[in-house]
Amino acid sequence: MNARLFHFAAVPFEAACRVDILPEGHRCRRLHGHSFLAQVRAEPPLGWAGFPGAESDDLQAALARCVEPLDYRDLNAILPIPTDENLARWVRDRLDVPGIASVGIQSTRDQGADLDGADHAHLWRRFRFESAHRLPNVPEGHPCGRMHGHGFEVILHADQDLDGQDMGIDFDRLAALWTPLHDELHQVCLNDIPGLENPTSERLSSWIWSRLKPELPALSWVTVYETATAGCHFDGAHYRIWKEQRFEAALRLERSPEGDARRRLHGHSYLLRLHLTAPLDQVLGWTVDYGDVKRLFKPLYDRLDHHRLDALDGLEAADPGSLTRWIRERIQDDLPELDRIDLQPTPGCGASLCWGELGPALPT
Repeated sequence: MNARLFHFAAVPFEAACRVDILPEGHRCRRLHGHSFLAQVRAEPPLGWAGFPGAESDDLQAALARCVEPLDYRDLNAILPIPTDENLARWVRDRLDVPGIASVGIQSTRDQGADLDGADHAHLWRRFRFESAHRLPNVPEGHPCGRMHGHGFEVILHADQDLDGQDMGIDFDRLAALWTPLHDELHQVCLNDIPGLENPTSERLSSWIWSRLKPELPALSWVTVYETATAGCHFDGAHYRIWKEQRFEAALRLERSPEGDARRRLHGHSYLLRLHLTAPLDQVLGWTVDYGDVKRLFKPLYDRLDHHRLDALDGLEAADPGSLTRWIRERIQDDLPELDRIDLQPTPGCGASLCWGELGPALPT
């Protein structure tokens, strides 16, 4: 299947704001501040960047120029209603980058808005609960068959309509809808809850969806982090899991121009995220075992971690886009469910190779 290569970047900025349209007494009517994060995903044409392999760096530079007028400013002097969604529109309308797929604004680690190229917006908010569970149907000796626990995180994503009206959805409403579920899920054994007798990430995301969708028709995705490095998205019909790996490596970007610092030998702490889409196994309750993903990827991981990437056999160049293609060619037979690879040399910046649905961006 043909793959599409997206590049992404993130830039922080500090600003003050107030939202006057909220009810009297709401805390956000007061002048306050946030450490915002602007994010963009784009599919620019060949030749757009300063040199092949510079796309994410150039995208980050363009995004930094775009948000500079917002940094250390009163946003109400720039936007009448400076919500995350309206800020995303402001950035998208001024960002001089071709092929934009999405623009996002995070006002905090736990909430934000994403706007796609068709002007379709999603609000999202993150929640956390602490619970015990075990997976009763795994093979004997599997660690998840033992009673254990996690600090689970859940992200609720909700659609906005195309003309920017909020349809009654805001972060407070998402929190209000989540509160009864938190009371059921927090500090309990999940296996004791009807419908969660086999509480995999996939089953949990589906259970949350079934509880919230009738009350929140705009619900578009439920994201469950089982650990900090693995989780599942569910959109009411399809499951997509991801597993993260981190590796340390050195490289030179030899296609950069003479005198460019990136031609020198340097290094990164990389974040690699593997996304897989598959039908649900009705007995095991999962699509693919996170442990199997890690095990099958390990031979390739060992070739990446603590090595010089531009010396890898068969790799044309060590930039993020070229690396994702190199990884796909060497792992697709072992992980046929794989349909997207994200690679970040620096936090929030890198490349996504996707041959399925691009899907929601995971918050930084």
